[in-house]
Amino acid sequence: MTTAAPPTDPAAVKSLIPFRMDRLPWARFHWMVVVGLGVSWILDGLEIQLVSNAGFQDSLGMSAKEVGLAGTIYLIGQVVGALTFGRLTDTLGRKKLFIITLAIYLVGSGIAGLAWTPWFLYVWRFVAGLGIGGEYTAINSAIDELIPAKYRGRVDIAINGTYWAGALLGAFASFWLLDTDHVAANVGWRIAFFIGPVMGLVIIWLRRHIPESPRWMVTHGQGEEAERIVDDIEATVQSHGHELATVDESKAISIKAKESIPFKDLMHVFIKKYPSRTVLGLTMMITQSFLYNAIFFTYALVLQNFYGLEKSDAAIYFIPFAIGNLAGPLMLGHLFDTIGRRKMIFSTYMIAGIVLLVSAFLFKAGALNATTHTIFWCVSFFFASAGASSAYLTVSEIFPLEVRGQAISYFFAIAQVFGAIGPVLFGSFIPEDGKDRNPLFWGYVLASAIMLVGGLVAMKIGVDAEGKGLEDIADPLSKVSDEPPVEPARA
Repeated sequence: MTTAAPPTDPAAVKSLIPFRMDRLPWARFHWMVVVGLGVSWILDGLEIQLVSNAGFQDSLGMSAKEVGLAGTIYLIGQVVGALTFGRLTDTLGRKKLFIITLAIYLVGSGIAGLAWTPWFLYVWRFVAGLGIGGEYTAINSAIDELIPAKYRGRVDIAINGTYWAGALLGAFASFWLLDTDHVAANVGWRIAFFIGPVMGLVIIWLRRHIPESPRWMVTHGQGEEAERIVDDIEATVQSHGHELATVDESKAISIKAKESIPFKDLMHVFIKKYPSRTVLGLTMMITQSFLYNAIFFTYALVLQNFYGLEKSDAAIYFIPFAIGNLAGPLMLGHLFDTIGRRKMIFSTYMIAGIVLLVSAFLFKAGALNATTHTIFWCVSFFFASAGASSAYLTVSEIFPLEVRGQAISYFFAIAQVFGAIGPVLFGSFIPEDGKDRNPLFWGYVLASAIMLVGGLVAMKIGVDAEGKGLEDIADPLSKVSDEPPVEPARA
């Protein structure tokens, strides 16, 4: 239902596609989108866990510093990939990029499993990071534009939270594959690196059947093809017994296609048009990134140095930590659509910060052991994980469609830079003898305060996006007014 616009702008068209996409009931098509696109975070969690277990260290003769460098190179690849493919996502389309970026990841991770020397591993870990970084921009953009407004929050948050499903898969796979009683030392870690590509091969076949975002197509002069895609989706939904609400013609919007957005216009969106939303997105992304990197990359050191656990025992404690992180988004996600974005973001950030703060004082007093400290982490990150997932949702939905991929890429890159400070800072707070608890105590206080600030900012300037169409949250840059221009008064 894309028709010629009023004569106020002959180059524009009127489209009902956003309304038609949002009025769809939940159907099999949406499950295909969730499964086909949602695997990205699982792959990232899998990759991080495999590298952190460092099964390749002895085979490749790497020092602990070189192992850490492999992780850093992967994260740098993510940032470069996000920045590179973010703009391409907005200019070339969501589908092309979520196929290309997954293919890059498959190649990078698979070839890394063939490494015989550290430099070869570094190169292909960087390539794998490129793919995953690009996935974030293409996937979050596509999901938000294909999922109806009523379900967008819970779906996006649940998918982002599945990072921890990948981490759990990596932990269990490593537990078996890195056991030399089962698999040779030089073989197990290589098999582990092939797990992601094998999963990806199945998913890349499924993604071929996921259409381009009709919303993106309309803004890029492909209205007729977008109509055909939406017609097919509606026909499929109806064939499975679902009824569709009547189309409200008043919901049509006028669009004048734009092939690309100049960088100066992009900066105008962030700095001039939506400055408070830029502050909101940066605050949420930076705070959650700092907290996660600080705690996640040092939790094993805390268990070993302060509670005397062996490395193998500390690894077991990761399992409940990961389960708590996975359960939070899955169990709390729907509340972001019902109670609302601002209230839930505020609540999850604040509860996570307060629980971590309480654990900090108990830690300083010596009142915790390895089990009770892990329990506090599990509770705190049950809420923090939902809050962190909502940060990606927020950045994705509060900016215009034409810059959505780039918004995700820039905010993700900036958050990663700040997040990288956490592991180094907190690592310096942990003495090898485990005696002086004051530095880490103040580190926990800092992390708690940062999360509390994030929650307060979200409550103050957050956007009530629940149940609203993306075009109602932020007008597309290609939207034109149906009202005729007003003639200036004559003197």
